[in-house]
Amino acid sequence: MEQKLHTPEGVRDIYNSECKKKLAVQDKLHQLLHLYGYQDIQTPTFEYFDVFRKEIGTIDSRELYKFFDREGNTLALRPDMTPSIARAVATLFETDRVPLRLCYVGNTFINRTSYQGRLKENTQLGAELIGDDSIEADAEMIAMVVDGMKQIGLSEFQVSIGHVDFLKSLMDETKLSEEIKEELYSLILNRNFFGVDEVLTENHVSKKIRDEFQVLPELMGGVEVLKKASAVATDNKAKKAVARMLKIYKILAFYGVEDHITFDMSMCGNYGYYTGVVFKAYTYGTGDAVVSGGRYDHLIEKFGKQTPSIGFAIIIDELMSALSRQKIAVETEKTNLIVYTDTTLKWAVSLAKEFRLRGKCMELIKREELESKEVYVEYGRQMHAVSLMYLNENRTITMVNLRSGKERVIDVAKRTKTESN
Repeated sequence: MEQKLHTPEGVRDIYNSECKKKLAVQDKLHQLLHLYGYQDIQTPTFEYFDVFRKEIGTIDSRELYKFFDREGNTLALRPDMTPSIARAVATLFETDRVPLRLCYVGNTFINRTSYQGRLKENTQLGAELIGDDSIEADAEMIAMVVDGMKQIGLSEFQVSIGHVDFLKSLMDETKLSEEIKEELYSLILNRNFFGVDEVLTENHVSKKIRDEFQVLPELMGGVEVLKKASAVATDNKAKKAVARMLKIYKILAFYGVEDHITFDMSMCGNYGYYTGVVFKAYTYGTGDAVVSGGRYDHLIEKFGKQTPSIGFAIIIDELMSALSRQKIAVETEKTNLIVYTDTTLKWAVSLAKEFRLRGKCMELIKREELESKEVYVEYGRQMHAVSLMYLNENRTITMVNLRSGKERVIDVAKRTKTESN
């Protein structure tokens, strides 16, 4: 027997109702970005390796899917949308001076190790605001995230905000090598503050600085955290970071989204290209953030154009997992079935055409001679259809509500005769 092929580890097929729900969520979020004035951009699924090189500040090159073209150039599947868009902006919008609002939907690819148990291909939907370094721009992006989460039915979620400069100031104070700092960043990212203290002690960092690091777990929570953060800020850069976050919060209150906002002064962002405010959205039902974003004022200049920018990416697959586990219904286009025979085919096609012109989704199914109506009712329920029109040879239709199970018979010939009279 020939062995059936299956998907490689870390990728999967998405189909039927699950795929329909995913696309419905994407459409809702995409429409929200359009309402904020963001215009679509599509970049290639793969780029030259240099777009994601180490200096850019994206993932480790070992986690890239790399391959070669006919000329021997090294190419890579995109692990992250932002560097691709940064490259496109520097190339296509070189002379633009006004802020650009761009949005996208696309798949990203990260060759994670198997033990992590995470998908290697993910769908991301996001927005980038190019050419605006204002506090208002920071607030707009965060407000869009909150609005997006609400739009798809989430009520229990939070957007946690941090600032790269706050933690960087602490790191600079240690005078440690970049290699050890990277180790500390990794430990903080994993909330291992015992490990942080151990590394600092081993490298003879003063108790004063070690104590400042140990305060980090306490600098998480509501807006009141910012006052405490300002008191322990090590330099003027850190104090400015805290002051900016407070101003952002005040603008977010204008948007009416402050109830979903928290702060985390230990946050440093997923990527090395972040330069200012960073943020993540969390909800129940998934271990990872469903949204990740931040300011990257120096990324685009690596591609030849100096311009400040901020953006975020919604990880759709993580979001779908959360919606499923929270049992939040996703509204999708309602499918209706028409079951016909050879003799009722013309009638069925005419009915389907009429309903489709009204915007109704109609699926035609030819009835097998020996199959009962119940077989098609069961099929309809499995496909999450809402109704079934069972065309009978005597010009009657048995209408079945697939949600309630109720049936009624419509005599088409009799109704047509009555209408003509």
